[in-house]
Amino acid sequence: MCGRFSLTKEERAINERFETSGSEATYIPRYNAAPGQEQAVITNRKPDRLSYFRWGLVPFWAKDPSIGNKMINAKAETIDQKASFKNPFKSKRCLVISDGFFEWKKTPEGKIPHYIFFKNHELFAFAGLWEQWNDGGNGILNTFTIITTEPNSLMSKLHNRMPVILPADDEQTWLKSDNPEELKELLRPFNPKKMDLYPISTLVNSPKNDEAEIIKPAGEETGKLF
Repeated sequence: MCGRFSLTKEERAINERFETSGSEATYIPRYNAAPGQEQAVITNRKPDRLSYFRWGLVPFWAKDPSIGNKMINAKAETIDQKASFKNPFKSKRCLVISDGFFEWKKTPEGKIPHYIFFKNHELFAFAGLWEQWNDGGNGILNTFTIITTEPNSLMSKLHNRMPVILPADDEQTWLKSDNPEELKELLRPFNPKKMDLYPISTLVNSPKNDEAEIIKPAGEETGKLF
């Protein structure tokens, strides 16, 4: 699964990388982005702007928005079958902007958090779905989920799933294509040769912690060690 990620670059760098012209809200860097928070996405409806949606997809037909707490990820293998995801897969796709993410490795001593990133430290995008929920009154809630797939050889050292990272050349296809088979073909493990990881401290375990020390290698930060 993908339960935490980071987005630490300047807004200017994000706009340059994704050819967006600005943001719909005040940009705030995230060292420990967590479900339930507003995060930066680029949607197929507004591909030239940074939007801010809540992490945890709430289907349009849901009676209670708390269902989003269980829908932070969507499996690539069943994305066109599950009731919650098949409609947004057809018409509401997005890029979830990131520069790294976290995964925990199970060991006899406990779960060890790791930070995963590109070797060149560049920005990238997860494949995501978004949805709009109306409470029946004036309340509109925009939410998203991150799609996961089987792990590549790097991620398999930590977990049996990984988020779908889209190669830059495939990002616009993900947003614009109407071909379900072409879209599903994009939902594959990313090239492990372009990625790296290292263990970090347990500061990341609490979403209340959101500072640069979180993404430092274990032993370099001033907080708790694992």
